[in-house]
Amino acid sequence: MRYFLLKTDPSEYSVEDLERDRRTVWDGVTNAQAVGFIRQMKSGDRAFLYHSGGESAIVGVLKIVSAPRPDAVNPKSWVVDVEFVRRIEPPLGLKEIKAESRFSGWALVRQGRLSTMDVPEEFLAWMRERYPSLKW
Repeated sequence: MRYFLLKTDPSEYSVEDLERDRRTVWDGVTNAQAVGFIRQMKSGDRAFLYHSGGESAIVGVLKIVSAPRPDAVNPKSWVVDVEFVRRIEPPLGLKEIKAESRFSGWALVRQGRLSTMDVPEEFLAWMRERYPSLKW
């Protein structure tokens, strides 16, 4: 199982929206590098939901529940279905992540505009230490 990070502006679609909806199609990604990460996803993988737009924090965990497929609306994009798993309480802010120099090479830190990316194993291990009560 792999982990990814999916960014969203909470004014457009938030963790609260996904918790209410339970499941949605993750769409709207057009950056070639980000689309490449969507194409690598498999059903059963997990993703961290990241609120951008000023909040800049990891706020939830999602499950990938479909294989990636071309977006029927946008030929430059691919989509997957995601399902709400849990919130991250308290949310993990970008400042805290940046304070850990070992993550300085991660796309979240060095490519601020990239909307979809993979998550390094080292970060996942760090998250498990920070949030031991969550069932990973």
